[in-house]
Order: sequence, then structure tokens, then C-alpha cells
Amino acid sequence: MAKVSVVSLGCPKNQVDAEMMLYALKEAGFELSSEEAEADAIIINTCGFIEEAKKEAIENIIEASEYKKNGKCKALIVTGCLAERYKDDVTEEIPEVDVCVGIGKNGEIAKIVNDALDGNFKNVYGEKTDLDLNAPRILGGAPYTAYLKIGDGCDNCCTYCAIPLIRGRMRSRTIEECVKEAEKLAKGGVKELIVVAQDTTAYGTDIYGEPKICELLKELCKIKELHWIRTLYTYPERITDELLDLLNSEEKLVKYLDIPIQHCNGKILKRMNRKGDENSLRELMEKIRVKVPSITLRTTLITGFPGETDEQFCELHKFVKDMEFDRLGCFTYSAEEGTVAGNMPDQIDEQIKVDRMEHIMETQMDISAKKNEEKNGKTLEVLIEGYDDYIKCYFGRSECDAPEIDGKVFFMAKKPLKTGDFVKVNIFDTIEYDLLGEMI
Repeated sequence: MAKVSVVSLGCPKNQVDAEMMLYALKEAGFELSSEEAEADAIIINTCGFIEEAKKEAIENIIEASEYKKNGKCKALIVTGCLAERYKDDVTEEIPEVDVCVGIGKNGEIAKIVNDALDGNFKNVYGEKTDLDLNAPRILGGAPYTAYLKIGDGCDNCCTYCAIPLIRGRMRSRTIEECVKEAEKLAKGGVKELIVVAQDTTAYGTDIYGEPKICELLKELCKIKELHWIRTLYTYPERITDELLDLLNSEEKLVKYLDIPIQHCNGKILKRMNRKGDENSLRELMEKIRVKVPSITLRTTLITGFPGETDEQFCELHKFVKDMEFDRLGCFTYSAEEGTVAGNMPDQIDEQIKVDRMEHIMETQMDISAKKNEEKNGKTLEVLIEGYDDYIKCYFGRSECDAPEIDGKVFFMAKKPLKTGDFVKVNIFDTIEYDLLGEMI
């Protein structure tokens, strides 16, 4: 029986695609292995969104290619966004790669691996819409947390973003399809469900004629086995009073909103093909905090977008100081081929982009430290994720923390605990972005 190792990079949406491939491979009789050195075939499921993601993908491909020399690997296969975006260029530029597979052919991955192991190396591509959004999957991570991908592609066409080029137009799954998968995940032990799409607040517009994220969330809340439901990638212009009222009233919906605003200056946002300006964003954040007082607000920003002046950056920096977001990520602008912004004439010097990003993050570090200190003496519900043998305590996440991107809660307990359970923890100290506590 041939062994296959799948390495998935990038966002949670890409991880779901990888989990679908894992299911298809296992059903076809392959043995799945987390050890690349033991694998007969290695699949690198890549991200190709920005320059840093492409570099990470290439590094992983090169590292995996070493197992063709020093391991058992007979076939190195590249899938995901990088494969879809650059197609044959991948095998031409990286000859260590044997086969490149577009996202429309993910469903044929078992046959592709079989062919490759037989020495038939042929790149395979299909229509983006051939990607089956309802295919079964095997969770690649912890059994108590899962992502629910409610759609693929995007219609927003932000001028800096290559996702519409890579993934195509937005395709929503039906409410029934999403709920059916969520019920299956919950019956399999999932307690935290994280709803994802390129723009979750636009969900359903393509098939229902209007956004249906609230209707979907209401149905998901009826699944008794689910304890937390978290929603990522909510766009500011589509955050409605109905959504905020739902967040405030439904116990299973964690009081957490991920809102990628990218900038606050109206002129920059317009050049990004984004809506709003500083005033509308300030009003939105105030309304959110009034309607959902215990909310955790997360955002992402871009520094150095073409034409960003010193004054516009200072406006962004002041906005960050004033808003005091609970969580914030900041990225330097990446000029992507095929995008409108990539062809804009007034590109910013790379060092200026980095300096601006670092300035934002230094400010946010102080804000985050202050926010964490405010949690001292409070009791938080924590999802147990494991035990740290080095510092001799358990760790997990509160509802304020999404996996991979936010901090953790480290805590002591007087009895053995099980991962995937929820406990109450009293917070007494902080370490950078993490909290320290003791189980009650």
C-alpha cells in the first residue's frame, strides 16, 4: 500500500480543500502519513495569494524534493492556489515538481497520484467550478475544531487581490448543504465550528439574491453538539444590525468578529475598490461595541498601498490608536501580477512599506498588552488544546482567540484534563499576547 503525505499551506479555506483530498486518497486505498520521509508521494497544497505565501510554498516544495533523493518519494505533486495560478510555469521553473494540479481537478487526486507513482507525470487542470465544495473530508487537525467552508471564490474584486483570478467568482453552498456537513462534523466530535469563505458576509448572494449569513448561522446554532460557532472574514460594509443582534443573542455564537478593513483613508479604500472611509468605519466600530458589549474585534491592514502618502499613513496609525482593536494583523502591500493595483504607477518603496507596518504593529503591541491586562481577575471559558511539558501546565483558547492567529491561555489545574473539553479559568497574569490562569 503506497503512502501519501499531504502538506497544506495558507488559509483555512485551503486546509478544507486538503482535507477533501485526504478523504479521496484514503478511500482509494492509500495510507496517509504525516512523515514526508516515509511517503511514496508528497502533495504540497499551496497558497499563492501574496509574495510571502509564494516564497513559503516554494521553500516547502524544495524541502520536500529532498525526499526524492534521500527518502522514498517517487512523486512530488503540487496543488492549490500556486498551481492554479501559475500552471505549467510551476514545473518549468521548479523541475523537482513532477505534477502540477489545478483546483478543478482536486477530486481526481487519487488517480493523479496513482498515475504519478506509475511514472506518468502530466500536469492536470480543469474549470475552477469543477471544484466540489460538498466533497467529504478527513479533518487534518484537532478533532474538536473544524472549519466550515461555505463558499469559494469572490466577487469583490479588490484591486490588490488575486483571489478572483485564482478561485473565480463567488460560489456559495446552499444552507442545507452547509448544515448537513456541520451536523456530521458535530456528531464526529467537533465542538468549535469556524465559518469561513472569502467574504462570509456576502454568503448566499449568488444563489439566493441576497446575503443569507444570518439565516445560516441561525440554523447552525440549532446543532446541539456545537458549543462555539466563530465567523471569520466579515466585510465592514455588510455587517448588519441583524448580524450584530444575532451575535448578542445566540449563546453559541462567540462574541468575536474578524473584519478585514485594510485601511481607513477614503481615497486609499476607493483605489482598493473597497467601500467606506474613516468616519463610516469609526461609526461601525462604535455601533458594534454598543450592540455587542463583550465583542472581540480583529482586523487586518495593508501598509504601502500604491499612492499611500505619509499623511494617509498617519491617519491610519491614529485610527489604530483610537480604535484599540483587540486583535490586529498588518501586512505590507504585495504587487500581484494580473491585479489592477499591481499596474498602478505610484508604487511605494519596500523599506517604507516595512517601516510603516512595523510602526503599526509596535503600537498594536501596546494596545494588546493593555487589553490583556484588563483580563486580570476575570474568569474565561477555555477550550483545552493540550499540555505543555516544559512549563507544566495546560493551554487552550478562550472565545476571544481564533486558532493559529490569536493568543492562548496557559493555566494550571489540580486534576488531569482532556483536550477538547471546556473549563473555567481565572486569569492572574499575562505573557505578551498570551494569558496565564488557574482552573476554577
